Parts: sequence; structure tokens; C-alpha cells
Amino acid sequence: MRVKITAVRKTEYKDLIEIYENPIEHTCDVLLGQEFISENGEKPQGLCDSAWESMEKFVRELATGGGNFFDGWMKNEKSAMISCNDGFRPVSFYIEVIESKN
Repeated sequence: MRVKITAVRKTEYKDLIEIYENPIEHTCDVLLGQEFISENGEKPQGLCDSAWESMEKFVRELATGGGNFFDGWMKNEKSAMISCNDGFRPVSFYIEVIESKN
């Protein structure tokens, strides 16, 4: 099955960055509304490794016909809302099963 991954929210905690993070030049490239397609539970090209680590088990479960995480957590049982593990600038992704190409 195909799973669509959509960036639905980006947040930046400037106060935490100021206190704890060493200055870095390059941060997240994901754009709000950007979509990625996972074929058969594989990591989509261009998706950040850190984000993939956060969502991989959910994407693979959906790609193999599973869902209904945490006994009814999502309105659409063939979906999940997962955030990447960057504590300074997390991105929330909506993950959903989509129709396969014929």
C-alpha cells in the first residue's frame, strides 16, 4: 500500500534554542504542506532521517494493512499524527493510507 506523509505544522521554540542549542547553520528543509509518498513502507526520497525514525513503525504498519493505533486514537483508523523528534523545531506529519496506482 501507499502511504502519504504530509507536513501539517512546523514549530520553533526560540527560547529553548537560545538556552540549549549550539548555533547551527542548516536546520529543517521540510516545508509546510509538503507531501511524501511511501511505497510499500519504504522511506520516501527527500524525507529527513530523523523524521523517518519517528514515524517508520507507523508508516510500515499502515502500508501492510494495519492501523487503528491506540484503540481509536485517530478519527481515520488508517492514519496517524506523528512529530519528528527535534525538540527545538518539531514538524508534525499527518500519515494516511492512499489508493495505490493501478
